[in-house]
Amino acid sequence: MKILFLGTPEFAASYLEFLLERNYNIVAVISQADKPRGRGQKLLPTPVKEVALKYRIPVFQPKSLAKEGMEVIEKFRPNIGIVVAYGRLLKKPFLDALKFYNVHTSLLPKYRGAAPMQRCLEAGEKVTGVTIFKISEGMDDGDIAMQKAFEISECETLGELYEKMIKYGTQLLDEFLTNYPVPLIPQDHTQASYAPKIEKKDLCVDFSMPAEVVRNKIRAYDPVPGTRALLDDVEVKLFGACEVEEFEFDSGHGALPTPGTVVCIDKSKGGLVACEDKALWIKYIQFPGKNKITFSDAKNGGLVKEGMVLKKIE
Repeated sequence: MKILFLGTPEFAASYLEFLLERNYNIVAVISQADKPRGRGQKLLPTPVKEVALKYRIPVFQPKSLAKEGMEVIEKFRPNIGIVVAYGRLLKKPFLDALKFYNVHTSLLPKYRGAAPMQRCLEAGEKVTGVTIFKISEGMDDGDIAMQKAFEISECETLGELYEKMIKYGTQLLDEFLTNYPVPLIPQDHTQASYAPKIEKKDLCVDFSMPAEVVRNKIRAYDPVPGTRALLDDVEVKLFGACEVEEFEFDSGHGALPTPGTVVCIDKSKGGLVACEDKALWIKYIQFPGKNKITFSDAKNGGLVKEGMVLKKIE
């Protein structure tokens, strides 16, 4: 079976390398245009292109799938197209020229769209999964070929979920290609939900919300790009949110701290920050132009202390 692979970022590159290591017949690869990356903003090949070149697979970066993409299909005559995080919608006539299947990082029809992993964590979901579906012209609404569900722990970060999606997703793709063609099941569109792309406002932490909501917000963008808050008018990033604690007062009474107040700092747990109802332990903080450090190290460096308040960026 001859496969045309479409993908662009590191996530997709992991899938392409998986297929090539297992000797699947990838006849050609399509990726998006090279873009500046890294501190020097040098023009570098996309991660998928790098893998294709490593294995000497023909790689194309067409401006127009309807024209140049069609030429790739006509030249290599693939039997199937596999799409993983390509970054562009496939439209007619390209879509009609070949059966394309997409690897999507949610249990469709839930979380259709650009950021299913982040939105799933933000919503505090306990279960998610991977879906392989036949691409149609709609937004992730094609018939489902296969799905694999797995649990999410309460402190699991985006980085940890990302690795799971590669592990279970590549296994599912292997099973799909081994058994292709497989029966397709239409999605229940009445159960659909959406995962819109991430905007700057999504990264701002509001400590006036319940502690579990704040934790979900922080872990949904950990390790990249990181959630933001203001500490003495300095924009900082926060990582490593996990344990939630009830408030305790030595006198047994008194007003709750202002949301965002750093109640205490512990060497192993991090900073205990007040939220609407409870307090949340956050292990790491990152100051502009610096690497992330523990709250304890930040305290020792005079950058943060008990009683300071983390405020929402408006």
